[in-house]
Amino acid sequence: MMELKNMDLNLMVVFRQLLTDRSVTLAADNLGVSQPAVSNALARLRKNFDNVLFVRTPQGMVPTPFATRLAGPVTEALDLIHNAVNHNSKFDPATSTHRFKVGMTDIGEICFLPELMEKLLGLAPGVSISTVRNTAVNLNDEMSMGKVDMAIGYLPDIKGGAFQSRLFTQNYVCLFRQGHILDKPKITIAEFSEADHVSVVSLGTGHDQIDTHIDRSCQRRRIRLTVPHFVALGYILSTTNMIATVPEYLAQRMMEPFGLKYTAHPVSHPEIPINIFWHEKYNQDPANKWLRGIFIEMFRMS
Repeated sequence: MMELKNMDLNLMVVFRQLLTDRSVTLAADNLGVSQPAVSNALARLRKNFDNVLFVRTPQGMVPTPFATRLAGPVTEALDLIHNAVNHNSKFDPATSTHRFKVGMTDIGEICFLPELMEKLLGLAPGVSISTVRNTAVNLNDEMSMGKVDMAIGYLPDIKGGAFQSRLFTQNYVCLFRQGHILDKPKITIAEFSEADHVSVVSLGTGHDQIDTHIDRSCQRRRIRLTVPHFVALGYILSTTNMIATVPEYLAQRMMEPFGLKYTAHPVSHPEIPINIFWHEKYNQDPANKWLRGIFIEMFRMS
């Protein structure tokens, strides 16, 4: 029995070329080596396998039955090795069927995904995206293991081992239906406090920090409804007199579909940075780099 430790991989490359060319001379030309080098490799192959492997005939060098049986597995193994070692050298979005997993909130899904998927339809029709809630998993661990490719948002809990790049900073505004009594250029803290509010609970996010800051600054806020996500806000606000505190980026996208308006927030608050994060292990991964580049190209604000 032959031990793999005694096998020179280059010999198998020569073997596959001889299967294709059926000629030592042609194989040498196609491999870019000398004819004696191919002859020497064939001699070593014959010794290792204890089989002549190729027989000279008027039609060229014909493989023996043993060589024919060996052809399929050797070709498949060399292709697998070639693909593996070249995996990090290129990413072709036009032909790829890669599935990316991206961490984001429902705000991110509303703000990013429609435009992103439209872009990918033209650039990468075989690529698919799945999302995971930033607060539902340990992003440090998931990204380090390659289970999540990247994450987007305000994520102060992501620690060492991750790179990040700023997309934009977001301000918060008051959102309500068209024709609302607060539908005017500026509202006061008193008017804001006296309104009926929808509050979105989003623990561990930038929104959570803003909400806490507003509660401290405006202790009489009348919260009539609390929900765990932003998805239903458009339907709720368009049919009631309630208002909500939301990122301006989200407000801009909800105005037209739901007939909403927004105005500057009366409570002064810090802007929240929105970054894209990825693990250092995948910093040079071509697929990861490609999708990061798409996000940066589409959503970075100068």
